[in-house]
Amino acid sequence: MQYITPFAPAFAETFLLIMACIILLLDVFTKDEKRVVTYGLTLATLFGCFLITGFTDWSGDIRTFSGMFIADPMANVLKLAIYVTVAVVLIYSQAYVRARGMFSGEFFVLVLFAMLGMMVMVSANNLMTLYLGLELLSLSHYAMIALQRDSTSATEAAMKYFVLSALASGMLLYGMSMLYGAAGGSLDLTRMADVIADGGADDTILMFALVFVVAGLGFKLSAVPFHMWAPDVYQGAPTAVTLFISAAPKISAFAFIMRLLITGLGADYLVDQWQWMLIIMSVLSLAIGNITAIAQTNLKRMLAYSTISHMGFLLLGVLAGSGDGYASAMFYVLVYVLMTLGTFGMILLLSRAGFEADQLDDFKGLNSRSPWYAFIMLMLMFSMAGLPPAVGFYAKLSVLWAVIDAGFLWLAVVAVVFSLIGAFYYLRIVKLMYFDQALDHSPLNPSAGMRWVLSVNGLAILVLGLLPGGLMALCVNAIAQSFQ
Repeated sequence: MQYITPFAPAFAETFLLIMACIILLLDVFTKDEKRVVTYGLTLATLFGCFLITGFTDWSGDIRTFSGMFIADPMANVLKLAIYVTVAVVLIYSQAYVRARGMFSGEFFVLVLFAMLGMMVMVSANNLMTLYLGLELLSLSHYAMIALQRDSTSATEAAMKYFVLSALASGMLLYGMSMLYGAAGGSLDLTRMADVIADGGADDTILMFALVFVVAGLGFKLSAVPFHMWAPDVYQGAPTAVTLFISAAPKISAFAFIMRLLITGLGADYLVDQWQWMLIIMSVLSLAIGNITAIAQTNLKRMLAYSTISHMGFLLLGVLAGSGDGYASAMFYVLVYVLMTLGTFGMILLLSRAGFEADQLDDFKGLNSRSPWYAFIMLMLMFSMAGLPPAVGFYAKLSVLWAVIDAGFLWLAVVAVVFSLIGAFYYLRIVKLMYFDQALDHSPLNPSAGMRWVLSVNGLAILVLGLLPGGLMALCVNAIAQSFQ
């Protein structure tokens, strides 16, 4: 453990905050026809953050701000993934937000502040820091969802998300306050873990705190039974915002779980408690997510239930309680984000001014319109379903092996059964693209940036499925070095 110059490990966050404020001020004096400058500066900010994090050697466990902020290999890998994810979201969304009058400084600044919240969550080593990062992310989400002011569905989605998220935040904060009391008045996760390991914490208060904390985490992951917000928000929000909400925040949610449950509440007797809580949430998420998705005709709503089922798989890796399980969960969340980016990218590709391509029927006959994009969607659906040679197959396999090694063979069997059920609604889209007549014959003319990025996105699903070793090794090393 190292303590160094206070601002050094937080250079990326500091740079991001400064640039977000500069972009906000410049946008005031920027005319609508020159708004592309704001867009360019936003992408430049992401590139700058990538360089700072990627080319700075923060090997080991480095802490600053009195131990509240931690820079370790896991944090660095997840931050790099967040930068890439947000950049891809902006590229995919450019034409969509232009056509709907959302191509404004407010949208880009909200994206940057939401990303700052994610970065704070990823590097938090203190209950206060964790909660501040979470609230910064959540407040940005509320505004982003309601940004399309003339849309009643977006306003309704924002209100639902706000009310339910406030309840979840309240439960999480209440649980954290009990942890603070049980751990002898310390907000530091490492000190809290030491107090609990030494037997200095009140077990009764810890158990109550654990219930509230896991409930709050379940909401942020949209895991059953705290999933009720996801379908309505995914469907009601503008597709560009839905893409953002469904992708990058899941990376920070994984980090939140690792910091809070593994670092702070990783004592053996506590693991046995939250392990069974996660088992219940995981099984319910796999069951309700996959079964309910079959009945959906709106693709965004279907993907919401798909997300719920994928979060069930993510929880399987965490509850395995081993280094391999954590690494498989980290690998899974990165693969999930890659799949989600591509799938929502296809929806944005087919959308145009006055038309939301969010119905299953909108993908009918896509092969006759564009064989290349139909192939990309095919690989994405194969990966979502966990079919080889797509990377989703290896992601699910690695999680299942970790669960079996932890002694939960029955749980792996349940996960496989529900994955087979879920394969139906993914393969249904493949059937619509290749075997049904197209309802829309308009040409697809994406921008050069979107065309190239979406193609790379689709090919990455195939390449990582054939050669997953590099990414998995990165996850294993990051977990091993961060949670020794």
